[in-house]
Amino acid sequence: MTNQAVAAPNKLDAAVLKIAGVVVLGALMSILDVTVVSVALPTFQTEFNATYAQVAWTMTGYTLALATVIPLSGWAADRFGTKRLYMLALLLFTLGSALCATADSIGQLIGYRVVQGLGGGMLMPLGMTIMTRAAGPERIGRLMAVLGIPMLLGPIGGPILGGWLIDAASWHWIFLINVPIGAIALVYALVALPKDTAEPSESFDFVGMLMLSPGLALFLYGISSLPETGTITATKVWVTMLAGAVLVIGFVLYSFKQRHPLLDLRLFRNRNLTIASVSLFVFIIAFMGAGLLFPSYFLQVRGESTLHAGLLMAPQGIGAMLTMPIAGTLADKIPIGRTVPFAMALIAAGFFAFTQIGTDTSYWLLCGSLFVMGLGMGGTMMPIMTSALRTLTNHEVARGSTLTNILQQIGGSIGAAIMSVILTSRLNGSDPIPGLNDPRTGAPITEAGAAIANQHGAQLPLPPSVIQRGLEFVADSFATTFWVGFALVLATFIPIAFLPRKREVSPLLDDPAGDGGDRAGAPAMIH
Repeated sequence: MTNQAVAAPNKLDAAVLKIAGVVVLGALMSILDVTVVSVALPTFQTEFNATYAQVAWTMTGYTLALATVIPLSGWAADRFGTKRLYMLALLLFTLGSALCATADSIGQLIGYRVVQGLGGGMLMPLGMTIMTRAAGPERIGRLMAVLGIPMLLGPIGGPILGGWLIDAASWHWIFLINVPIGAIALVYALVALPKDTAEPSESFDFVGMLMLSPGLALFLYGISSLPETGTITATKVWVTMLAGAVLVIGFVLYSFKQRHPLLDLRLFRNRNLTIASVSLFVFIIAFMGAGLLFPSYFLQVRGESTLHAGLLMAPQGIGAMLTMPIAGTLADKIPIGRTVPFAMALIAAGFFAFTQIGTDTSYWLLCGSLFVMGLGMGGTMMPIMTSALRTLTNHEVARGSTLTNILQQIGGSIGAAIMSVILTSRLNGSDPIPGLNDPRTGAPITEAGAAIANQHGAQLPLPPSVIQRGLEFVADSFATTFWVGFALVLATFIPIAFLPRKREVSPLLDDPAGDGGDRAGAPAMIH
């Protein structure tokens, strides 16, 4: 067995791509699962005779499990080795998927989704660690571009796959499909991933875990409850958010006093990591939050089916696929501070079109705008993540990837909550229809609610002018919400202005032999 130092061949050779295949497969399962399940929520309501608030816990429970387990990934990767831990994560996710398909109550389904989330939460940070160590600093940009494909295509392919499986078979298959894929991924990981070494010297930070994991879970639970309550003053929102924030702040203060904290915040002394992390955080809030509303517009305003809404989102994925390999290559050769602003400009240009939407906006315009946004996304997200990890040592990579994944999880939840609350509050301002009440709640049905119901086949006995007025109100509500998203996209230009504009040498190149203690370098691969 020989070690190949990080001054590896400039191109991605077959051995490195084989490792990348394992990680992409795991990431694709985890990310697709989130969006596939979101499509199935109405089906769960019918199958389990549950309210929307109850079935929404199939999403929230998964998210909270992710938040709980992600902080453990960095320590566990050092303690047990990335290969064994990655295979355990795949096993948990696959087992959770199989259990979900057997659920005969909404409570069981939520519990099994938590099991899924415990595995899914470790797949992304571990995958990033494995790929960063495999590629070495000179090729990390191109390899991270490979990992970015499932991250960008998941939200597009999920609704298409979910809609097709539910229509063609049953809801059980949105989970059962993961079982054979998970089994293949486990065998693939066993064969393809190189044997790695664990570092059992670090003690586990139990105190840190008791603060950080529950703190993140409580904070995200509060945020996730915002769309349901519509106000931050609701007890279940502000109390849980405050309790979570206190625990997280307590961990921050505590972590700087520990030699081996659960999450090493001292990494933020690295300027590149800090700037890239802030840029990524703001970008995720802006884009992931608003990104959830794109298919909702097609569903609620234009009356498209879930499958058609997913297909209309496809241009975004196509655009990202075109630019992502190019951006990955450029990230290995040109400082990202010189390329990412141009990619963000494409995102802003494409996003602006959605601030102008109405009830009959041209699909050519919207799909073209999504394509332009996709071109920008392909040149933004993964280069920023590359910048965050490139200047870390081998010993720091697992902790650094854990940090970036936690920020993504928090940013995505905040973005989704902000956009959902703004849209919901706008829709609630629609005029009620006299004498027409919801039979389940007794609440008056608004013109906006009637228009959305009509788009989904309800055919309420109302004059066409009322339905049209309601549709126009819904479209205007989406446009207003997209204005907020557009403002957040523009705010992303502030942190990315500080991204590195000069070529920097990675510390991994300073000690390729790997014998420099904490500053040790990583072999590009072991074979």
